[in-house]
Amino acid sequence: MTVSEELVNKTNPIVPPEEITTKDLAKSWFRWWYANEIPHSFDRMIAPSLLWALMPVLRKLYKDKQHLKEAYERHAQFYNTQAIWGGGTILGITISLEEARAKELADGSADPDSEESGIINATKVGLMGPLAGIGDAIDSGTVQYILLAIFLPWAQAGNGLGALIPWVAFVALTYTYGFYFVKLGHRLGRAAVSEIVGGRNIKRIINGLSVLGIFMMGILAASYVKVESGLKWNISGKEFVLQKIFDQILPGLLPLLTVLGVYWYFSKKGLKITQALIGMSVILGVLAGVGIL
Repeated sequence: MTVSEELVNKTNPIVPPEEITTKDLAKSWFRWWYANEIPHSFDRMIAPSLLWALMPVLRKLYKDKQHLKEAYERHAQFYNTQAIWGGGTILGITISLEEARAKELADGSADPDSEESGIINATKVGLMGPLAGIGDAIDSGTVQYILLAIFLPWAQAGNGLGALIPWVAFVALTYTYGFYFVKLGHRLGRAAVSEIVGGRNIKRIINGLSVLGIFMMGILAASYVKVESGLKWNISGKEFVLQKIFDQILPGLLPLLTVLGVYWYFSKKGLKITQALIGMSVILGVLAGVGIL
């Protein structure tokens, strides 16, 4: 270090970062949860939401204006992930990485021009896709429909709470375990991903939700898919009703076959919902027209 650099450091010392508390994590999490889809743009996607969530933490970490500016620019780059599993975990990991970098800059063990800042951004980009896939499958594909299935009878009975409670419960539930992911990411850093993807407890939760979701879909299919046959005939003066025969063999057989048919179509043709609805309406309409259904 030259004499001039020593004088600069003495006259303009780098202020050490403040400690990041659970309160700070909660504030950042609320900001991210609240605004993750508000400033959506094609060039940056939801990066402004992440930056807004990180701003209170970054101000506590970087007292040097230049370092703070670099951090802002770092997190204004393209970013997009699922709000809870991806957003919560990556938010916690990012805070952990920024905290480590701020401490290293303060004690002089890190080069301000090093590639560490690029590693922070690369970590975000590398994790946002895989974690988003997990989050979409569990939150939107499982938890949401379990709650709807539980309270659907209330809505059908005309109780307005049947439409309100699933939404409130979904928000409260995802917000709670999303904040857990933030704290987990902050505590473990990059290792949090292994805990989420490969951890035994998380795997048990995912498996349990998957099994419960399958049961709830079966209950919904049996209770709310109404397909019955009106076909009947007489033999030697005795009337035979096809629907009664089906009910004696396996109650709910036709609804089950209908659901399995739709599932088979989706597995072969992809999730083409509009085409499936049109095709199913045509097929059921023809069968009803000829008296089979």
